[in-house]
Amino acid sequence: MDLLNTLVDKGLRRELPTREEALAVLATSDDELLDVVAAAGKVRRQWFGRRVKLNYLVNLKSGLCPEDCSYCSQRLGSKAEILKYTWLKPEEASQAAAAGVAGGAKRVCLVASGRGPTDRDVDRVGKTIEAIKEQNEGIEVCACLGLLSDGQAERLKDAGADAYNHNLNTSEATYGQITKTHTYADRVDTVQKAHAAGLSACSGLIAGMGESDEDLVDVVYSLRELDSDSVPVNFLIPFEGTPLAKEWNLTPQRCLRILAMVRFVCPDVEVRIAGGREVHLRSMQPLALNIANSIFLGDYLTSEGQAGQADLDMIADAGFEVEGAGTTTLPAHRSDAAAATGGGCGSHGGGASVCGSGSAAGAAGSADEAGCGSACGGCSGHAEPAAVPAQAYAGEVRSDLVAVRRRGAGTDLAPNA
Repeated sequence: MDLLNTLVDKGLRRELPTREEALAVLATSDDELLDVVAAAGKVRRQWFGRRVKLNYLVNLKSGLCPEDCSYCSQRLGSKAEILKYTWLKPEEASQAAAAGVAGGAKRVCLVASGRGPTDRDVDRVGKTIEAIKEQNEGIEVCACLGLLSDGQAERLKDAGADAYNHNLNTSEATYGQITKTHTYADRVDTVQKAHAAGLSACSGLIAGMGESDEDLVDVVYSLRELDSDSVPVNFLIPFEGTPLAKEWNLTPQRCLRILAMVRFVCPDVEVRIAGGREVHLRSMQPLALNIANSIFLGDYLTSEGQAGQADLDMIADAGFEVEGAGTTTLPAHRSDAAAATGGGCGSHGGGASVCGSGSAAGAAGSADEAGCGSACGGCSGHAEPAAVPAQAYAGEVRSDLVAVRRRGAGTDLAPNA
């Protein structure tokens, strides 16, 4: 189809599609779905081959957040029965990270609930970063601590952080409907602080919160303008006890179209399938690897994920390979530019011809979010396979698919990695 040929050509040239083209991807029919996946796959393979980057979440501080993000199980007033604990010690966090590294993860994402870190918290996280890097040579560390104050990004960079995650989550126009305790502009400011400090920016979105196609396109265009190196695409996990508990708006087909649209708009950045992939993509997860080049391994912040070995088997069975620690994730034109400016992870290239102008946009994560600091994968969860019926419909309440995490960091039980 002419639309897909045009989008492939633009993706191979790193050229921005029109808004109409991006919206048209979301409007394609199920009969056209495999063509959409194949087209996005051509762009993905041009810049990332058949490599899949593995990331691993360590929840440094869980629950008890003062922010009111509607999607988050750690939010103010949440009745979700999640783990709640204060800061892990550096050695505890390093031990937790080692489980993910042993499973093949090359990036460890350190997440803490809360509006943002105090200077004491930054010192604490700095010691944790040092402990992890002492035990794991060549491992990237991404911090996700919420809204940053002046100077904090520089201190994290000096402590050895490679990246900072803070998700935009949704469009600027609808942000106020999701969160009242901070603004979209606050998120933008934090991502810009991370960029200015030379950290690689990780910022993404959450789909499935009742947003329109226009909202999805708006937030992805903002991420391109922000020049995020990594774009986590989270699919809402409707936790019981949160305001969005009944928002079951996604199908596997819808998720694939969203991922494809993100790939076409940001062709040469790390597109990560983050929280909620097991719940919403289900048996179609391997197809999504043809679009995205990065996933989280094992569990998420407050919910269970697919077993780490199952992730590795899925990658191999689909004909992909795990990206090694010695491989630079991003294409040379981005990693070289980042190295020249001191950016983290060889990632931030900048420049509209690459993936945006680097001006205003928003920031995010992986999911939980911004003020929550849990952006790197969100509070997303996993489906209990035995409980999944043969067919599920968008809009149907499927609380049986959400399993709250009861193991790993903050517990005495081994992690699912």
